[in-house]
Amino acid sequence: MILSDAKIRAEMERGRIVIRPFREDCLGTNSYDVHLGPYLSVYRGGALDARRVNPVREFRIPAAGYVLVPGQLYLGVTEEYTETHSFVPFLEGKSSLGRLGVDIHSTAGKGDEGFCNYWTLEMSVKIPVRIYAGMPVGQLIYFEISGRIDHSYSHKRSAKYRKVSPHPMPSRMHLNFRTRRRPSGARKPAG
Repeated sequence: MILSDAKIRAEMERGRIVIRPFREDCLGTNSYDVHLGPYLSVYRGGALDARRVNPVREFRIPAAGYVLVPGQLYLGVTEEYTETHSFVPFLEGKSSLGRLGVDIHSTAGKGDEGFCNYWTLEMSVKIPVRIYAGMPVGQLIYFEISGRIDHSYSHKRSAKYRKVSPHPMPSRMHLNFRTRRRPSGARKPAG
């Protein structure tokens, strides 16, 4: 079940949903509008490698805006810091932005219960589009959880994106290769 505006507000008063800064006019019927933060990052140097740290170049979006171009992945960040306890947050792009051909995430629209951070955006465009820091970029939708939670994201040792930062966070996929466990009884590869 999706939380209504009244339920989002009530859960904020209980501390189970945190949105900072919070603006009443950004609370929709059943969602909350989030905005583009001041930083973008782009990966440097050709093909990316899932097993390695891929360096990025970060820059501040100029006051005059910045033109995103097709064929380039941009990592953005929300202006808002959020916490979600006892609910599952989903981040979806604004339809007005989608109608400009801007995608704000490739695959990572779902957050986890216990996620406490800014949201990194995986931005791409179909045609060149000028964007601006502070513009509405997405909307958070909150779903109720059925059942007990055994491992909140905020307490999972394997959670890779717990370090709070108002800057875009590049992929940490490489950590999956270091922590991957062999099934019990499996033998260590020779060599």
